[in-house]
Amino acid sequence: MDPRSEVVLRQQDYLKGSILLINAPNDALVSQLPAGTDASVWTWNHADYQGFINSGTKAHFSVEFPSQEFDQAIIFVPKSKELLNYILHVVMSHLKTNQSVFLVGEKKGGVERAAKQLQSFGKVLKLDSARHCQLWHLKIEKTEQIKPLEKWLKTYTVQVNEQELTICALPGVFSQNHLDVGTAVLLPYLNQVKSGRIADFGCGAGIISCYLAKINSSNIIHALDIDAFALQSTEMTFSRNGIGSDQLRLQPVIGIADAPTELDAIVSNPPFHQGIHTNYDASEGLCQNAKKHLKASGELWIVANRFLNYPILIEKHFGQCQIKTDLQGFKVLYACA
Repeated sequence: MDPRSEVVLRQQDYLKGSILLINAPNDALVSQLPAGTDASVWTWNHADYQGFINSGTKAHFSVEFPSQEFDQAIIFVPKSKELLNYILHVVMSHLKTNQSVFLVGEKKGGVERAAKQLQSFGKVLKLDSARHCQLWHLKIEKTEQIKPLEKWLKTYTVQVNEQELTICALPGVFSQNHLDVGTAVLLPYLNQVKSGRIADFGCGAGIISCYLAKINSSNIIHALDIDAFALQSTEMTFSRNGIGSDQLRLQPVIGIADAPTELDAIVSNPPFHQGIHTNYDASEGLCQNAKKHLKASGELWIVANRFLNYPILIEKHFGQCQIKTDLQGFKVLYACA
């Protein structure tokens, strides 16, 4: 069991009624909560969501608070401070004064900093510290009026070849404030990508997807991501740049296995973080299995840190791998099925 869940269970006497677990790990916590409690999970991670559904747990995959009432909420601290600000605002807009909110997280994940973000809503008390984690309690004294999702957007402009794009990013989405170096290295090559049905694996705020849709109105973009905030950001980016929804197919995925088949191209700045931890499973799986999702002569385009062994993985499964550039610590890799 996740150590954060273990710390929650150590203080389970505080738990009662209808409880919303927010950003909870996919483990056995729900099944071990006290009798008389009724737990639901709100998650924006599609892998966790599928795990909860498969285990019979009530779960909501969304960027917005579930449409029901709760007595308590337990927030598992997200990596992003901005995302926690959004979550706290939404919780304080739905719960009432004198109700309880619990905050749990790893010390190295910034739980003490996160607990300070609670203080503007009432008195905060540390309940427990164990397993390198902490559990904090807030009794709500001050609620908030819900602000629309658009108020939480950050936008910036990106110039790619002849196109200027406005990027929309919600809290917690990769590269929320500015264009990341890897994508910047990849973007100038995207006008070489084969036209047709194209998947953007790990779409984030939709920079790659938007550009590919913009340069050819006949391109159909399958924007794939594990994160609901990323998918929502991509949709907003398309709307902001005047691209019709007929060009966009949003799809939550756990890995490349969930992607459509018979694609003309797959393009990716692949993810390698899960929370505060590094995880290369999704990106390595992409290198190993992308070919199964491509048409004959379909293309794979990836940008990756130069120290990663992706060229070897791609060559093993495609028979070849071209390094289009090696710049600022990143390689743009190309293979044809």
